[in-house]
Amino acid sequence: MRRSYLVWGVAVTAYFLAVFHRSSLAVAGLVAAERFDISASQLATFTTLQLVVYAGMQIPVGLLVDRFGPRTVMLTGMLVISAAQAGFAFADSYPLALAARALVGVGDSMTFICLLRIAATWFAPRRVPLMTTLSGTVGQLGTVVAAIPMTWALGSFGWTRAYLFTAAIGPVVALVALFVLHDAPGRPNVRGVSQTMRQVGSGLAESWRHPGTRLAFWVHFTTPFPANAIGLLWGLPFFVRGEGRTDHEAGLLLTVMTLTVMAVGPVLGWAIGREPWHRSTMALSIIGSGVAVWTVVLAWPGAAPLWLLMVFVMVIGIGGPASMIGFDLARTSNPHERFASASGIVNQGGFVASLVLVLAIGWVLDWRTPGTGDYTPEAFRWAMSVPYLLWALGVVQILRYRRLARARTPRSELVSTTG
Repeated sequence: MRRSYLVWGVAVTAYFLAVFHRSSLAVAGLVAAERFDISASQLATFTTLQLVVYAGMQIPVGLLVDRFGPRTVMLTGMLVISAAQAGFAFADSYPLALAARALVGVGDSMTFICLLRIAATWFAPRRVPLMTTLSGTVGQLGTVVAAIPMTWALGSFGWTRAYLFTAAIGPVVALVALFVLHDAPGRPNVRGVSQTMRQVGSGLAESWRHPGTRLAFWVHFTTPFPANAIGLLWGLPFFVRGEGRTDHEAGLLLTVMTLTVMAVGPVLGWAIGREPWHRSTMALSIIGSGVAVWTVVLAWPGAAPLWLLMVFVMVIGIGGPASMIGFDLARTSNPHERFASASGIVNQGGFVASLVLVLAIGWVLDWRTPGTGDYTPEAFRWAMSVPYLLWALGVVQILRYRRLARARTPRSELVSTTG
């Protein structure tokens, strides 16, 4: 058991770094806008492109993990993301910076699915939901590091040195992983069976046809996108320009959101393992809470008080660990040899929704403040109304596919396979 936690610890450290690199632009949005002289929609393109690449890579990465094992794929991803962050440090033009963020998305995409596969291999089935949510929780520490310390580093050392230092950490962790990380107990590398493109397509189609996989996709689509949009890019501008808060208060709010994720994740993981039949009900309850608090903040006359914004970030932050429900649904709906590729399908959901929201917020802000870049509270209220469309779509699909999934897998069968 000690060896299991050591292997998992190295893998989750790699994911921690990936989350850090993914989130490092959230506190540098206004600095990036000045450095590259870009508009809100162009600023949003940084994160949007990164998410597009991330989402687009999920199925290919899942197939690579099923074929070559998580160790090889994760090591490659760590080196790619470090090189990309170094490129971002030296970028002196908008196109070069875009290319660097795209590569960040490539490297980022090669970590979490590997971590899920390692957790599913090294731990007992009943313990997997807890380890999955704990993985997401520990990984979110990367967002904390990208909030307050990254803000300080940018102010103290400047753009190039701050980003270059972070890029240097990845190769060190990769070196440790090279010696510690194993695909399975006693087996450093586990290789899957080579398949033709036709066989690959058939396997993906079989996974997608299962209503449990589709339910998993829509759960992952609907739960994390509010927190992702706030944490990846629009949190600081919204709190500063839309709600009149200082940079320090905005950084504090982002940190509180991440700490909430860390506190809730293990509890939710325990609940998922204990009550697998009610996983979609948990997701719907969390989504409903997010819609409610989002509505209160937008409807508040004038700037929302700090206590309400604290509640806001805590409630929407729960959507992050709630997205892990999707991966557990995929795990119990697919055979082990297709788990990584099925997880790739599911993982696209939340990131597709997130990139649509990130980009849409930038478009609406530019529409409401054309050519000024001086985003007003009113403009933010328009922009922050976009999530309701995504919530509506996601909830309808969750209700649709959970009925089909429950008909396909009876409660007694589900409990026996997760016990």
